[in-house]
Amino acid sequence: MLKTLLSRVREYKKFAFITPLLMVGEVAMEVLIPTLMALIVDTGVTAGNMDYVFRVGIIIVVAAFLSLSFGVAGAWTASKASAGFATNIRNDLYSRIMDFSFADVDKFSTSSLITRMTTDVQNVQQSFQMMIRICVRSPIMFIFAIIMVYHNGGALSLVFAVAIPVVAVCIFFIFRRTYTSFTNAFRGYDSFNRVVQENLNGIRTVKAYVREEEQLGKFEEATETIRANFKKGQTIMALMGPLMMTVTYCCMIAISYIGARLINIGHMETGELMSIYTYTGQILSSLVMTGMVIVMLSIAHASMVRIAEVLNTKPSMDTNENGETAVKDGSVEFDHVSFGYGKNSKVLSDINLNIKSGQMIGIIGNTGSGKTSLISLIARLYDVSNGSVKVGGKDVREYNLNALRNEVSVVLQKNTLFSGTVAENLRWGNPEATDADIKAACDVALASPFIEAMKDGYNSHVEQGGTNFSGGQRQRLCIARALLKKPKILIMDDSTSAVDTATDSQIRKALREDVKDLTKIIISQRLSSVMDADQIIMMNNGHIQDIGTHEELLSRDADYRDLYETQTRGGNLDD
Repeated sequence: MLKTLLSRVREYKKFAFITPLLMVGEVAMEVLIPTLMALIVDTGVTAGNMDYVFRVGIIIVVAAFLSLSFGVAGAWTASKASAGFATNIRNDLYSRIMDFSFADVDKFSTSSLITRMTTDVQNVQQSFQMMIRICVRSPIMFIFAIIMVYHNGGALSLVFAVAIPVVAVCIFFIFRRTYTSFTNAFRGYDSFNRVVQENLNGIRTVKAYVREEEQLGKFEEATETIRANFKKGQTIMALMGPLMMTVTYCCMIAISYIGARLINIGHMETGELMSIYTYTGQILSSLVMTGMVIVMLSIAHASMVRIAEVLNTKPSMDTNENGETAVKDGSVEFDHVSFGYGKNSKVLSDINLNIKSGQMIGIIGNTGSGKTSLISLIARLYDVSNGSVKVGGKDVREYNLNALRNEVSVVLQKNTLFSGTVAENLRWGNPEATDADIKAACDVALASPFIEAMKDGYNSHVEQGGTNFSGGQRQRLCIARALLKKPKILIMDDSTSAVDTATDSQIRKALREDVKDLTKIIISQRLSSVMDADQIIMMNNGHIQDIGTHEELLSRDADYRDLYETQTRGGNLDD
């Protein structure tokens, strides 16, 4: 795990290496100052040697300036290294997620991936900064200060032989209690992000069903869980202040008592005793800081594991970089295909199907019959469990994945538009598309009329998610975007559900007449959308129940006939 994460430091290694060196310089100068102050008191002030006071005073100023300089420089290099480290992790996480197949994405919830790229990365960034800065500064401060106490006070170092174990044990028990609370708080961000994401994505549904109060309750519950865990941890951590003050004052009393006796018998100078007071604070504070770092690293361990889990997940689908790049035509063949989303699930069973290039194919069936799963295999969004799917006469696994998907356009019922202009959204299908290409695709998708009626036409602004367009308009824009790819296969998964039957009929007519070489596969709940297809596939419970033209199925398939009669009575078919 550490190897996986630390390899992301990359170009920021020099900053990560320099920071500990700067910390050593800062601590050395900081620890030197109390001893120099002791020399001023014992050698300069006591003897009335002001020249000595002046000379050592200059050295103290220089040491203080160097300590400040090393500290500022160390803070800058640590921030640079940790921020760059976090940036690299986020970029690598996002890049890895983009390489995931649909099956890989299914393993992680969206809210969990968001948490890993935000809160978890932030935890790791803070821990890395502590590791290269405070993890070096505190132990070195502790060691240097102990050495100086022994050098200046000798016997007084015995006070710390008692105080340090007491502080260490107390810190251990306090941080052990806080670890669970802080870990649970950070894990609570998964639930928090899930609630926020669901409600923002489904805000229209929330308002339509007047469920604001209920959803607000869920949000407050998620935030309360985080708050309660942080409160519990912080309450226990609050004991650290009184503990440190108690131990520090006890040490001061003991040092004052022993130090006074040593001064009386001439074994210690007043300035040396004063320096030991300063070193006492440095020793105890460094112990606390070291303990806090250990706890933060322990808390961040869960975040490290979650991040490494994504980074170490190898995409289950081989992109076949050296595979075939040319798709001969839009023919599709399913050869004894079975498929399931998990080891114990089976969505499709022994599917055999031949689609000729240029045909228009309709697919209908009840919800859960396997329609979407069937077409997902054509673009290799998933790999088959058994059998093979061929496009252009070759197994889809033989193609370079990007080359295959460039030749298969999929338009879903729930369409996604992105912030920008209409033209920018359409050019997702083809970045090199000319204005004429865009106009032609929009004509086929019947999107030109409403686009050209807008004030800025194809330069009109699209809100995030396309919320300033109706559902039918979004669907037509997405059909046009798919056509701009100039694919060999166009798959429309209930992608005209939001348009009226007359517009749906005109789109199908344009697809049949204007893009004849294109294989069209249309999934729909409305028979009117597939009645004029060359072949209609009737799906049922993961199997192909029947295949034929509208007239053939009407004459021999009772389920198809019942569906036709039901929709005819409901007025859902074209006249």
